[in-house]
Amino acid sequence: MSKDETAPAPDLVALVGSRICHDLVSPLGAIGNGIELMTLTGGEETPEMALVNESLVNARGRIRFFRIAFGAANSGTVVRAGDLAEAVAGIETKAVVEWRIPGDMVRTDAKLALLALNCLASAMPYGGRISVERDAGGLVVTGRAERFRIENDDWALIDGRGTATPANIHFALLPEEAFAQGRQVTQAQLETEVRLTV
Repeated sequence: MSKDETAPAPDLVALVGSRICHDLVSPLGAIGNGIELMTLTGGEETPEMALVNESLVNARGRIRFFRIAFGAANSGTVVRAGDLAEAVAGIETKAVVEWRIPGDMVRTDAKLALLALNCLASAMPYGGRISVERDAGGLVVTGRAERFRIENDDWALIDGRGTATPANIHFALLPEEAFAQGRQVTQAQLETEVRLTV
């Protein structure tokens, strides 16, 4: 069988991300089951157990976020509202996140929204508010704060300039994913507001 040269090349990086997340879900589930069994068999709710359980919840949220934001996104699949909520909770940020898109979401849109949200979270280490919503122009992710930390090298990646590193890879992936979907990312930076529109 000859290779179909008209078919788009698979996104190997995204597939690797999906595989890693998939393989980590099982051991995290096993830890959760172990905690539940200990509780059911009369184990005390010790501070140590509470810490393990809290860490498990955080890890599950991070895996959910990584799987949607960095994993493969097929246009025909949908992310459930509950999974989106868990993924948003898994983003490491001091800002309050206001997710204003109700219900389930097409996976390709969810990927763009989470990548943009991650970019804003990186620029807001002192807190603030980040809103995620739709308007006539597409997805709009807006950060509002009294103080931002804007790393010019990171934000240059959105315009196709600069060098990606492990720490700023989401800035590079956002425009790449948008381009793959036939969309474009625009950014606007004001003193107390930073906005990404896809």
